[in-house]
Amino acid sequence: MTGRAPARSESPLDLIGNTPLLRVTTPIAFEHPGFWAKLEGVAPGGMKARAAHAMLAGARERGELRPGGTVVESTSGTLGIGLACVGVAWGHPVVVVADDELDDMTRALLTAYGVRVELVRSPHPVGGWQRARLERVRELMATLPDPYWPDQYNNPDNVTGYHGLGRELLDQLDDVEVVVCSVGTGGHSAGIAQVLREHRPEARLVGVDAAGSTVFGDPAVKRLMRGLGSSIHPGNVDYAAFDEVHWVGAAEAVAGCRRLAAGSFATGGWSTGAVALVASWCARELGSDRVAAVFPDGPHRYWRTIYDADFHAAQNLPDPVTEPSETDGIPSEVDSKTSWRRSRKVVDPCAHRTAGSAGCPVCEVRE
Repeated sequence: MTGRAPARSESPLDLIGNTPLLRVTTPIAFEHPGFWAKLEGVAPGGMKARAAHAMLAGARERGELRPGGTVVESTSGTLGIGLACVGVAWGHPVVVVADDELDDMTRALLTAYGVRVELVRSPHPVGGWQRARLERVRELMATLPDPYWPDQYNNPDNVTGYHGLGRELLDQLDDVEVVVCSVGTGGHSAGIAQVLREHRPEARLVGVDAAGSTVFGDPAVKRLMRGLGSSIHPGNVDYAAFDEVHWVGAAEAVAGCRRLAAGSFATGGWSTGAVALVASWCARELGSDRVAAVFPDGPHRYWRTIYDADFHAAQNLPDPVTEPSETDGIPSEVDSKTSWRRSRKVVDPCAHRTAGSAGCPVCEVRE
């Protein structure tokens, strides 16, 4: 311990970022040399407060978000907490469009923070819950006073908000060789990638997706995991930046979270468990601990899912896979409960749009 007292802060905005880096040696599925976990869940607003601050600051500077204007956004929960953090500080009401799968604790927290929560009751037949939420956002934009929609999936300020995260990683681990990120909106991986290109271009970026997510081309299937993966194709995903991608299933993520909790205390949600598994694999492959993994949040919102034995039994989760299978293509069948695959070939599933071909209905969110 250093004995230093924590910094004094005048605003919750002062608490965004500057998160610690922890060395993790706990075996996730096997022994490994260790990796370094960026503990974003330590910050009160969580990792997504970085994006929320950047998006709302940019909108205020451009006059898109007026003083006292209402912020409305689609989210599975985490960005809503970040928007609440920034909204409270700057006096903006926040409306979050979530869905029936939003956990009770997150809903209660958002409500306590003064957020109005709108729930979508059924998924879209093509774009799932995310597209259904986005359609509700567009409806609300016509009724709310001075509304502003950040559009986290396509807003470049989302990416810019994570430049600080990239710089912090390099300050804390200047010889990093691999950075492992979960991918949902694509914001934090793209922001880190831009910093790596400038300051450490030889470092590799590894993406972690959910099995059954469409981000890297899987056929869409119903997913148990929240917070990583997508049933749409976010425009912020920087496909060219990734050196490889891993798809991880729910059983593997749960095992990762619980082993982290028992072995290193620092743990979190679905994304954290999946990222830890892949980071440990990368460290073993590299033969070094010069691997950084971004842990997006802590465990608190998952006590009735990841950390609940009754939930596991109800979901009939199988034994986790302990090694990834290699693939260069998109599988015809995907099991979202147990699956761990990797590919060094990373393809943008929406690349056809740049060639002027007919639009894909799942890609329409980019327009």
